[in-house]
Amino acid sequence: MVERITKGERVDSSVNILVGLVVLAWLVWRQTQRRLVREDRRPVVLLILLVLGVLQLSTYLKTASTSAMLIVALVVSLLLAAGFGVVRARSTRLWRKDGQLWRQGTWVTAALWVVGLGVHIGLDLLFDSAAKGLGAGSILLYLAVSLGVQRLVVQARADRLGSFA
Repeated sequence: MVERITKGERVDSSVNILVGLVVLAWLVWRQTQRRLVREDRRPVVLLILLVLGVLQLSTYLKTASTSAMLIVALVVSLLLAAGFGVVRARSTRLWRKDGQLWRQGTWVTAALWVVGLGVHIGLDLLFDSAAKGLGAGSILLYLAVSLGVQRLVVQARADRLGSFA
């Protein structure tokens, strides 16, 4: 059976991917900057990505035929997001200067963001028949989960370095 993709579905998917790439570029840029690690910082960016990601996924699910394979693909994607978050957190440099704790992502951190997003979109090809468009329809949720896990692991590493000044 041949499925036809409408022009509207193609545009929605392209817009989702474009938004994801813009957010990815912004995340990579921010993470390669030297920044203070602060305990009291609220994860505003993370919460915004999470809310937008859930909204984006719910919009996708309204038009997709839900199947066990689609759920498996989504779970695999989010587990990979968490895994990439852990590895990126370990590639982030942490150091203390003048009594303050600093962090900065490395070129490995940046490369892992790009590879991770490529794997996420690549799952679309792997699960094409059962979950067409899932990668584009869940891209912001993927970024939110990956960033959230990375943030937790970096914070845990920072806590092991001692109290903040």
